[in-house]
Amino acid sequence: MPAHRENAQKHIAVFAFPFATHAVPLLSLVRKLSESVPDVNFSFFNTPQSNQSLFTKGNGFERIEPRSVDNGLPEGFRIGRNPHEPVEYFLKATPGNYKSAVEESGLTFDGLITDALYWFAKEMAEEMRVPWVTYFTAGPRPLLVHVDTDNIRSCMGINGPEDETLEFLPGFSAIRSGDLPEGTVSGVDSPFATLLHKMGQILPHASAVAMNSFEEIDPIVVQALKSRLPNLLNIGPFILKSPPPCGSDIHGCLEWLDQRPTSSVAYISFGSVITPSPHELKALAEALEACEFPFLWSFRGNVEEMLPEGFLERTKEKGLIVPWVPQLTVLAHPSVGVFVTHCGWNSVTESIIGGVPMICRAFFGEQKLNQRTVEAVWEFGVTIEGGKFTKNGTMKALKVILSSEKGKLMREKIGVLKQLALEAVDTDGSSTANFNFLVEFITKL
Repeated sequence: MPAHRENAQKHIAVFAFPFATHAVPLLSLVRKLSESVPDVNFSFFNTPQSNQSLFTKGNGFERIEPRSVDNGLPEGFRIGRNPHEPVEYFLKATPGNYKSAVEESGLTFDGLITDALYWFAKEMAEEMRVPWVTYFTAGPRPLLVHVDTDNIRSCMGINGPEDETLEFLPGFSAIRSGDLPEGTVSGVDSPFATLLHKMGQILPHASAVAMNSFEEIDPIVVQALKSRLPNLLNIGPFILKSPPPCGSDIHGCLEWLDQRPTSSVAYISFGSVITPSPHELKALAEALEACEFPFLWSFRGNVEEMLPEGFLERTKEKGLIVPWVPQLTVLAHPSVGVFVTHCGWNSVTESIIGGVPMICRAFFGEQKLNQRTVEAVWEFGVTIEGGKFTKNGTMKALKVILSSEKGKLMREKIGVLKQLALEAVDTDGSSTANFNFLVEFITKL
């Protein structure tokens, strides 16, 4: 490694995964750490495109320096029909692109913090002779699945029946083979499945594994994880410890919600990556128009082109469709009664913080596992009938949560988890204690 230091302060290298919503929570963790350990500098290695969207002016990134890694794309590359192509090129470029970027920085580092996906960081940390801390941005159940993939494959085989349950895994008796993330027992030869498998095998060797969750959300699963990952640190829900910069409510969502009855509004959002198919969007719109419930829809794309003709005009009295909402604030509003979502971990976490039951339409990754857990384990939401939006299935789900006793019971159950989440990040809470342990670990590097 190069011997040059910019100053006498400690310096930590951070490796981000630039796709989906991985880099944002990692940067949030690094920002919080930089506030807690002011004598440490951080170099945030990431693709230029991802860093450009993360490091906006005036957002307070003191002692965090963005540094570029090669995205692996061929010169003149254009995205074609395969949306996963940029990810595949990037994975082929790792770990060489990170090794080159570290070398070119001319810096000596005292520690390494990476996205949990980066199994190769173990070897790099050994070469650098520094501790390796990894951050898993999803919840405890997907993490246990990844760490126990070999055991799951041994018990269930590959491409077996989708309704077979995981009785052998602690806390998983309600989970079926078909609920597992792609690559666990099906599609096992894809590049991403290989990445996740290697991650699960290597994580026990990390100096610490931090996770964006809290111990009380799933005690049996967390205990099983701790037996496999001795240095597991639940430090979430991290959005409560390090809230995002407050975006202004430029579309008037909160004022609009103020005029709606308590627990009456369906809030719809599929995150920053997913857009349902035209057929499903049409079915969802038809359901919203046919039912009596008001709705707020955070919609990416051209509303006029993608939704049924005349839909906006016909629903203007009870619906509001906007390109962006302050989601955490919206979910905390008393008028919101249900969250229609893709069931990504950030959305699940924010729904718990807001105390809002969920209608789940999972698409990929750990979303199916989250969806099944919400419905069958925590019991504060429902899966959309048949797994895809239809007019009747969507109306049925909305009525269950917004106008039935079952919906009231769901609100009570998610209310209990909300209280546990708030207690976890309180001064003497479990997540606070775990974060303080991480701070102390970094302080002693």
